[in-house]
Amino acid sequence: MTENCHPSELLTRASQIKMILMDVDGVLTDGKLYYIPGPPAGEMVEFKGFNSQDGLGLHLCNHVGIITGVISGRVSPGTAERARILKMRYVYQGHLEKVACWDEALADAGLKAHEVAFIGDDLPDIPLLRRAGLAVAVGDARNELKQIAHFVTPSNGGNGAVRDVVELILKARGLWVAATDRYEANVSEVSA
Repeated sequence: MTENCHPSELLTRASQIKMILMDVDGVLTDGKLYYIPGPPAGEMVEFKGFNSQDGLGLHLCNHVGIITGVISGRVSPGTAERARILKMRYVYQGHLEKVACWDEALADAGLKAHEVAFIGDDLPDIPLLRRAGLAVAVGDARNELKQIAHFVTPSNGGNGAVRDVVELILKARGLWVAATDRYEANVSEVSA
């Protein structure tokens, strides 16, 4: 766990989070985009991969009432489908300049900036990191983001970084047990 603020400040910030917004490529994915010819006439189709542990983390958020969403510079049917599966409330695509989407989501949710985390990896995410109550850069983010983030995840984008953030927030808010009890994840001993 890497922090750019004191651990007690980090926990205070995380304990106030009611919504997590994030970029997609480089955060929910490892940033790689694959193009292959699709049917019927060979038009190029884009593929990207999402991490299942990140997905479960976002389901845990839903279970305890933490709102989630994406603000992405790219438009992708895969992103729309993943957001639908994860029951994300906010899905903004095709926005390299992301502040208007941020403002709209916060106004709609009735939240203040200090109640929102943003997870990013590259330059278009900087304005939202500067606004977020909990600014997060994934482990392989550009250095400019790491320098201003409150928290840099131990995991890289697309490889558990979102889950790192979810666990930090749920534990700081005292919601970890409520979010995970159905999985028997809080048993101190496993019986034979």
